[in-house]
Amino acid sequence: MLTRMMQATAAIQQSVDGYFAVPTSLLVPDARGGFSIYLKQERGFVLYAKEDEAFTMRHRMQLRAHGVTQVFVPAPQHPSFISHRERHFGRVLSDDSLPLPERARLFYETSTEIVKEVFEKKLPRTLKRETFDRILALVSEGISFLTLENSLKTVASLVAHDYHTYSHSLHVFVYSQALLQSYGFDEDSLVQFGLGAMLHDIGKTFLDAAILTKPAALTPDEREEVNRHPVFGVGACARMPLSQDAINCILFHHEKLDGSGYPCGLRGDEIPLPVRAITIADIYDALTSNRAYAPARNAFQVLRIMSSEMRDQLDLDMFRRFVLMLSGANVL
Repeated sequence: MLTRMMQATAAIQQSVDGYFAVPTSLLVPDARGGFSIYLKQERGFVLYAKEDEAFTMRHRMQLRAHGVTQVFVPAPQHPSFISHRERHFGRVLSDDSLPLPERARLFYETSTEIVKEVFEKKLPRTLKRETFDRILALVSEGISFLTLENSLKTVASLVAHDYHTYSHSLHVFVYSQALLQSYGFDEDSLVQFGLGAMLHDIGKTFLDAAILTKPAALTPDEREEVNRHPVFGVGACARMPLSQDAINCILFHHEKLDGSGYPCGLRGDEIPLPVRAITIADIYDALTSNRAYAPARNAFQVLRIMSSEMRDQLDLDMFRRFVLMLSGANVL
């Protein structure tokens, strides 16, 4: 079948710019992706599977037998591919039939793609290039840690449970790292803070997905369950050699300076500075994103809410730095 299709008249002569590469590992067998799959040859691109055709294990085995590690999808079908990845990425990361290095590479590439998207779409263009390079290096170090066998399985459970929580965690990583770099922390500390940010919501894998996606206000019992996720998160990371700084970020990211937070009701200086940064980043990204029970608000509305309705809960000096950073001011 593969040889026949590679010789088929479906070959089209278009530039590579009209397509984007996809690792074959991200094509989940028996899942209809809603996008066409092409193979690249010297003369152009050859149709391998139509968009309404289910990609099967046989397809994957044939491609591997011919040494094909990536295929190509037409650029206009990129949204369909992203939807496919969101639905199935956790399953890919948990697939023990795929070598660990391959799954680790996919996790790294997908995570760095999300990080770059935050920089391009949500942060000011005036932010220093070295800030971006440094954060990308930090996410690389953090992800290298998370791709160890035990760690990757834990992260895979989060991705499979709720892809949007995973992407939200990476957004929080970017915002908090850009903010914390203005405080002069050393590299090792920033890596640990970054791990805490990337894992801050890992405890949500223990919650009923119906609660996380409920399009209405939570009942008191449901709210109590959600409020346990920081503790669940620390438990989920028990086998990871995380520093106390990283553990603090996971456990305390919902604490508030006025003592109204959870799970411990910490106040003021009892809350470590890195945790305060993650709290600000967490709130900002949540409110500027679409959620099951509320549409996204624009950045100005969110900053106004945070400065007026949450002023007693947040570190206001740090919040001012955050606002300056978002406005493009040089705070580093």
